[in-house]
Amino acid sequence: MNETRATGLSPPRQQGSQNQANQQSLLLQQQYLTFMLGGETYAMGILAIKEIIEYGNLTVVPRVPGFVRGVINLRGAVVPVIDLSARFGKPVTKVTRRTCIVIIEVAGEHGQQDMGVMVDAVNAVLDILPQEIEPAPSFGASIRADFISGMGKVNGKFVIILDMRQVLDINDLSAPASGRQNSLAAISAGAINAGATLN
Repeated sequence: MNETRATGLSPPRQQGSQNQANQQSLLLQQQYLTFMLGGETYAMGILAIKEIIEYGNLTVVPRVPGFVRGVINLRGAVVPVIDLSARFGKPVTKVTRRTCIVIIEVAGEHGQQDMGVMVDAVNAVLDILPQEIEPAPSFGASIRADFISGMGKVNGKFVIILDMRQVLDINDLSAPASGRQNSLAAISAGAINAGATLN
């Protein structure tokens, strides 16, 4: 009888754990990292963010698109670093003491892959509820429309929420402007034939 009672109590505990996990997932989906870039505030969802590190120790790689600032050695893995400002077709980011690299996990041809995005400074993690997010504008934005997931209301102002899947789309990033450029897939695989040594 004791075994029967124990078995009968088990499903509610599992259901409670599942509900708690679902609630936690919903909370994370509503949280966004806000950051500065070129004097403007942007936001990105935190689910794909792995860590934020100081800018430095980059190895410059030749024959890559201009928005690729270089690569870093992150615990033995070669991680390309994208200058987000240059990716948006704006001037390259000037390095200051607050410049950071946000490490993001993206889907690649051979599974998940880490990439870094360079930003002027990170601000805070904020909760932005779905009802506080407006659709992306079809025109008038300062960056490509497909890079925008929506416009979030923060303290009475709109903040551009980036669709990082589009911003860091591997196929788009790797599209060479000339046959002399290395693809990001080759860089992230460590196939850098420039003879550079990673720090």
